[in-house]
Amino acid sequence: MSASQWRRAMNSAATAAAPTIATRPATAPRAATPVGHADAMPTSLARLVARIRPRHVIVLLAAVAYPFLASPFFTYQIGAQSLALGLIALSLTFLGGYGGMVSLAQMTVAGVAGYGIAIFGTSSFPAISLGWPWWLAVCISLTAATVFAAVVGWLSVRTEGIYTIMITLAVGVAFFYLAQQNYTVFNGFGGFSKIAAPELFGIDFREPVPFYFVALGCALAGYFLVRHLVRAPFGIALQGIRDNPRRMASLGYHVNAHRIAAYAVSGLLAAVGGVLMVWYNGRISPGTVNLAQMIGILIIAVLGGMKHPIGAFIGAIVYVLLQNFAIDLFIRERFNLVIGGVFLAIVLFSPDGLLGLWAKLRSRLVQGPISPQKRRQP
Repeated sequence: MSASQWRRAMNSAATAAAPTIATRPATAPRAATPVGHADAMPTSLARLVARIRPRHVIVLLAAVAYPFLASPFFTYQIGAQSLALGLIALSLTFLGGYGGMVSLAQMTVAGVAGYGIAIFGTSSFPAISLGWPWWLAVCISLTAATVFAAVVGWLSVRTEGIYTIMITLAVGVAFFYLAQQNYTVFNGFGGFSKIAAPELFGIDFREPVPFYFVALGCALAGYFLVRHLVRAPFGIALQGIRDNPRRMASLGYHVNAHRIAAYAVSGLLAAVGGVLMVWYNGRISPGTVNLAQMIGILIIAVLGGMKHPIGAFIGAIVYVLLQNFAIDLFIRERFNLVIGGVFLAIVLFSPDGLLGLWAKLRSRLVQGPISPQKRRQP
């Protein structure tokens, strides 16, 4: 909305409200609502319930029932991996779609958390791994990855556009070479192996179904966190900074502080996804954070749609399916060609990803074909 449109809307609203206030009849004061009454439901909870649609319930029930209907391969290789990758892509969706900052270092942040699990927990190299309890290793890894993401944000917010992308790309490549060449901390090219998910209350989370539900719980928490933040004052201010940072600065908002905080939030999401990925693979090496993996997260986010939090998981499902089944039609080495062709088609025909393409098709089905007379109308 432009400034002139905003002024006209405010003036018309003030003009319409003036006679209403003057002629409003006096009414008796409302009776106080009892504390235990049903109308005393918190406003936030009422809004949350009002946003629930039948499609949300159907998707949630399908996600819960999926591991009981699918084979262990589809449960673990497709479902759990898609949720973990989707959580990392969700961090980029939040940062790029709502903050206007495209970062290629999200897989690097996930790698920092994954290496933290290997270094502070247990692995095949006890000379390097400290062997601390898994919950302590997870807490330290998430904290370190979040701080790392905030530092990357502190460096990146001083630039805009292509320069931000280049800075995050440089950070990611630098970390890749550091992990590859350092044998004291990162064990060099070989990395760490035999990194297993923990056992808790007699449940072995290395099994497909328990691990799937852990990944599903983390994915739901990340999704609802993003949905809440984009409607909170912080998220609204962040979107305003995305659209016009100078105007937001003139209104008193600290632009760089909001951007750095957005990097920290996205870093936490990517760190949780990184922990899930290192438990899923059972190992981590420099190949986990190389340039191909960094570009892969960008492709996943764009495939689903950068403006929709659920798009990150839809893009991850498409990416994982192509990664597992494209080799049946093409040579394994041609996977990058296949995913590149899909990515190019999505960008050309639907810049808003698969969800944008679905919205266009649904609108055409509802409205029907446009007649030539309507097309000629101005």
